[in-house]
Amino acid sequence: MSNLLVIDDNPAVATALEVLFSLHDISTVHASSPGEGLALLDSEPVDLVIQDMNFTADTTSGDEGRALFAAIRERHPDLPVVLLTAWTHLESAVELIKAGAADYVAKPWQDAKLLATVNNLLELAEARRELEQRRDGERRRRDDLARRYDLRGAVFADPASERVVALACQVARSDLPVLITGPNGSGKEKIAEIIQANSAVKSGPFVTVNCGALPAELIEAELFGAEAGAYTGANKAREGKFEAADGGTLFLDEIGNLPPAGQMKLLRVLETGRFARLGSNRERQVKVRVVSATNADLTAMIREGTFREDLYYRLNTIELAMPPLAERPGDILPLAEYFGDGGKPLSPAAATALQRHAWPGNVRELRNVIQRAQLLATGPRIEVADLGLPRATAARGPAREPEREQIEAALQRAGGVIAQAAAELGMSRQALYRRMERHGLKPA
Repeated sequence: MSNLLVIDDNPAVATALEVLFSLHDISTVHASSPGEGLALLDSEPVDLVIQDMNFTADTTSGDEGRALFAAIRERHPDLPVVLLTAWTHLESAVELIKAGAADYVAKPWQDAKLLATVNNLLELAEARRELEQRRDGERRRRDDLARRYDLRGAVFADPASERVVALACQVARSDLPVLITGPNGSGKEKIAEIIQANSAVKSGPFVTVNCGALPAELIEAELFGAEAGAYTGANKAREGKFEAADGGTLFLDEIGNLPPAGQMKLLRVLETGRFARLGSNRERQVKVRVVSATNADLTAMIREGTFREDLYYRLNTIELAMPPLAERPGDILPLAEYFGDGGKPLSPAAATALQRHAWPGNVRELRNVIQRAQLLATGPRIEVADLGLPRATAARGPAREPEREQIEAALQRAGGVIAQAAAELGMSRQALYRRMERHGLKPA
């Protein structure tokens, strides 16, 4: 059952509200002065406050109500506060709405409208509590991961990223091959680093090979080494990456680019730990943890005959799928702050623009956008224009300004309940009050 605090020096008001809300399974407690109300807030759980604007006889300035609201906000920043006001105090109430009050109700109030306002605010408060509890749980899990594992400075806050990081930590101690899938720039190499840092071979070398950055004819030599004269330009013997990674981890990025001959040889190494350099018949034995990554659809490549099915199943004994940045929006602002490196902060509008962008280039694109904005921003904060995002993306948001007729119609449909009308129009209550003032509209 929700619990309301009514702060009003008129016992009749408190009694009327108590009767009204008790009929709708909402309990109330009453305080007859600001001091008593603040004391009750400190001693009892309260979901919403309904406060008067004046408490001293023959006082109509509303100053006491403003002071009480400020004290409540200071102690309980997120607690919904509804103001009870006479029409003579409307201007003061609107000022407090702009300062963060949830809503106001004029005396004498209409029961249906007051109930609708209170129920809306209680539902919003409950949703905020649930969201905060979920975020607290996520923070605790991230903190626990950071205590138990070496996360190599990974920056993440979204549950989708957390799941991948947690699974990477869980499988790190195994020596089984791991396949990391996901689009370019999504952070696959960071996941590979986390696996290495928490593995049984963490003190060994961590060697990276980008299979997509090498010509097909050189990939085998890069991986397995070559004897002098094994191919044109091979003037001396060279060590391959498998030898360099012996006793540690080999990260094969863009594994889908490995040519058929290299795929066959890699399969044999994974199965036996043995290979021969190009141009040599002597086999070498290594113990290497193989972690591979790809942005390609390997199952489609298997159907097309360009990737070996047996190698695929050998590589993805454990598969970690890293989602694109657009599917883990909780990471965007923490990553932006990290890439900003303590420089200029984002303006609220710039932060919103970042969250609305589709990020086809993923984390790599975000890093470039923030680093460029830090360099080009001329003001104390990074603004939307400094980000250089496509205009349609940066400007996407609430549609055009609602006309007077639209506002009147929304208020009529909502029965004069500001919160409900604001939600229908896609704006905050404070924004709706400002537009009502602009159009000369009075609350019902």
